[in-house]
Amino acid sequence: MTEANSRPSDGFHVFDTTLRDGAQREGINLTVADKLAIARHLDEFGVGFIEGGWPGANPRDTEFFARAQAELEFKNAQLVAFGATRRAGGKAAEDPQLAALVASGAPVVTLVAKSHDRHVELALRTTLEENLEMVRDSVEYLRAQDRRVFIDCEHFFDGYKANPEYALAVVRTAHEAGADVVVLCDTNGGMLPSGVREIVATVLAETGARIGMHAQDDTGCAVANTLAAVDAGATHVQCTANGYGERVGNANLFPVAAALELKYDRRVLPAGALAEMTRISHAVAEVVNLTPSTHQPYVGFSAFAHKAGLHASAIKVDPDLYQHIDPELVGNTMRMLVSDMAGRASIELKGKELGYDLSSDRDLAGRVVARVKEQENLGYTYEAADASFELLLRDEVNGGERQRFFELESWRTISEQGPNGFAGNEATVKLWAKGERKVATGEGNGPVDALDKALRTALEPIYPALAKLELVDYKVRILEGQHGTGSKTRVLIESTDGTATWSTVGVADNVIAASWVALEDAYTYGLLRADQQP
Repeated sequence: MTEANSRPSDGFHVFDTTLRDGAQREGINLTVADKLAIARHLDEFGVGFIEGGWPGANPRDTEFFARAQAELEFKNAQLVAFGATRRAGGKAAEDPQLAALVASGAPVVTLVAKSHDRHVELALRTTLEENLEMVRDSVEYLRAQDRRVFIDCEHFFDGYKANPEYALAVVRTAHEAGADVVVLCDTNGGMLPSGVREIVATVLAETGARIGMHAQDDTGCAVANTLAAVDAGATHVQCTANGYGERVGNANLFPVAAALELKYDRRVLPAGALAEMTRISHAVAEVVNLTPSTHQPYVGFSAFAHKAGLHASAIKVDPDLYQHIDPELVGNTMRMLVSDMAGRASIELKGKELGYDLSSDRDLAGRVVARVKEQENLGYTYEAADASFELLLRDEVNGGERQRFFELESWRTISEQGPNGFAGNEATVKLWAKGERKVATGEGNGPVDALDKALRTALEPIYPALAKLELVDYKVRILEGQHGTGSKTRVLIESTDGTATWSTVGVADNVIAASWVALEDAYTYGLLRADQQP
């Protein structure tokens, strides 16, 4: 691992603990390769410190630090090893855990220390005085080993409320022993911004230490609490990518970094890094194998999506009227959603997004609005089905006529249950394409898969471009109604040609019929993208 060569100023720290604290989220199980991949993404984003885990506490983290030495070439970050103060009654120079931190090769060490008197007496089972010596001895030992030391004061805010004199004594001891930063941890996540601001300001005034903030999100206030600490004078913030962490998570790195850069006007990231934020967020989500939150601030797919017609009318005049920032600043984009709330402005903006200028034809825009409202009344939704909306728009541009690459004669599906419990699914389609009548059969894992394979078998010889078409997602929803199993069904299908993805929607009285409508749109849109001729 090479040393960082172009870090932001040391005057303010953005410290990431995704690989340690974030990995404690339920459902996240990182391999060493995963941790190395995430570390590269975080360094590319420009955080100053990446906490890699607890070397010596488990083999995976020990391996990570060993591989990091050989495989990671950081441009912006320094690697941090996490551990605890020495054991009660021992000596730091003889403590095997502290030795493992030094052996990790990390230039920075974070030590967790008890700052709540009850935790000292009940969890550590030692005296308050010995706990202070554990902090002092551990920091001095690591400083003698030429390590930069940060102290995480666990349960600090709860401890301060119970015994402020002792909590402050822990901060002073760490600072006097040589800790560069003393981090106040809201370990249980129960604080609110006003309380954080007041306590951080008091600690700064009483101790003179450089203060950091580590916030859990149990009250939904982790980002707000982190920024409240900054308001009070903290110059070190600990966060995790996408807010991953134990229970409900930690302060989310991306809203914190964006707020510092765009709202506080602090340069805490390298030039140009903020514009990569959305991509980095989604890349980390891909590594941990969790679907990105579509409604996450700044980086979510819906963060700059506008649905109401009133919003669209204003955005048409000036996008800033309903957006707090230009989405391109964080690598995101504005999207117009088409729904029964849409007015002409929404349709014109969406049309422009898709390459159609409707501003000069009010009648056309009006017909599209009316068609959308009519279809959504039947159960369709175009918010998540841009391809189906574009086909609808094309229909109206072409005078209400669909450009058809094939004409359906009929389709049929059969599901069979065998003597050993095996379910077989078969579909047959009969259609016309380029003057030819095609009859094709397909077998699949389910009736819709069989229908897709039959349709592909029928059309690929006529339209070879369909060989690249693949269905990648399939969602079914029973629409609200009074008919129970006879209610209408909505199907959303996501397709790709290897270059782009698109979504289509179908609604019908049963799931197979609804799937056919969505399939027909998916194939039609794919053929249009491939510049095929009917």
